Amino acid sequence: MTAAPDRSVTPDRSAAPDRPAAPAAGGHAAARAYRPALRDGVLLSPPLLRGPRTVHLVKHPYSGAAFEIGIKEHFVIARLDGTRNLDDIGPAYATRFGRRLAEDNWNRLLGLLGVRGLLSGAPDPPPAPPAPPRTGTLWRGTRRMVADADATTARLHRLLRPLLHPAVQLPLLAAVLAMLVVLGLRAGELLDGTAELIRSPLALAAVALLLWFSITLHELAHGVAAQHYGGHVAEIGLRWRFPAAMLYCTVDNYLFLPGRRAKLVIAGAGAYVNLLLLLPFALWWLLLPGHDPARPPLAGLLLLGGVQGLSNLVPLPPLDGYRMLGHALGVAHLAPESRAYLRLRRGGGGTGATAAYPRRARRLYTAYGIGSAALLLLAAAGTCTAALLLLIR
Repeated sequence: MTAAPDRSVTPDRSAAPDRPAAPAAGGHAAARAYRPALRDGVLLSPPLLRGPRTVHLVKHPYSGAAFEIGIKEHFVIARLDGTRNLDDIGPAYATRFGRRLAEDNWNRLLGLLGVRGLLSGAPDPPPAPPAPPRTGTLWRGTRRMVADADATTARLHRLLRPLLHPAVQLPLLAAVLAMLVVLGLRAGELLDGTAELIRSPLALAAVALLLWFSITLHELAHGVAAQHYGGHVAEIGLRWRFPAAMLYCTVDNYLFLPGRRAKLVIAGAGAYVNLLLLLPFALWWLLLPGHDPARPPLAGLLLLGGVQGLSNLVPLPPLDGYRMLGHALGVAHLAPESRAYLRLRRGGGGTGATAAYPRRARRLYTAYGIGSAALLLLAAAGTCTAALLLLIR
């Protein structure tokens, strides 16, 4: 199957806040008495493991500019509500980290926040230039298809909201799981039907068109799920790599949603909808008599559609399953950070080279490195086996 495009935006990261800009000049007493407040709408993400560090993301509500901060900076920033000054925050900081918050560090952090327009009363940074409606060439590129993607998905969410209630979704989820079990038990029949489908160009074209349509719904499902949990849909468009073209939906702030459930549902909504669309066809196929000519095309649709939906749940980039695993573990950039850690271990530095990594990071990156290699081998073996079985049937 063609891998679905990225649906989340990785925030642009500028310089880390370890060396922030100097604050505006002011008296010593005035600086200690100052009670800063964050601008309304500033987004702070939950903690994310990245390499050897735990970081948080901070995002400006208007410009969309985002950057990473450490846990100490987050501890201070999360308490800037206009009622606390350095003398109020300092004792809690000392209790949490075992050392006092130096006045110079306090001033530098406030200077950074002010320069970035994140404090109440600070001037706005210049907005990012709007994305062009189309980029690329005939062979590859993107085109924005909706002027206001957030409003469009909000309307879809209002229309579908009654169907998103757990009383509806839990039975549907159970039906999807039961369908997968039944199809797995009858995989031989599905392979026979798929082999016959491949020999029928018209039926194969119809199945391919239906699967392409399911990719479109897959992308919209991410947007509707984001609306359901308070996310923001930045863009809906068409991405093409000649001769293939598919819709994409960009959700730009769901990393900042509290809790993991919302992020997991948003990332997994597309694959779930792909499998959900197969339910009526599975029921139709099961009820048809064995000699009915409609059975082979339906079997091929079920096999190819099932592979399409389940493949998206594999935890390899850039698939949805990879994002879901990262959200479940609270880890950012799991694949590249795993490669960096394993390269560091192979570099001959031994334990000293990886001493900065906490135990949890060492275990996660090692496990993912081994697991992803095994998954790639299994995927290659499974693809070759399926192709061979189709050829000999």
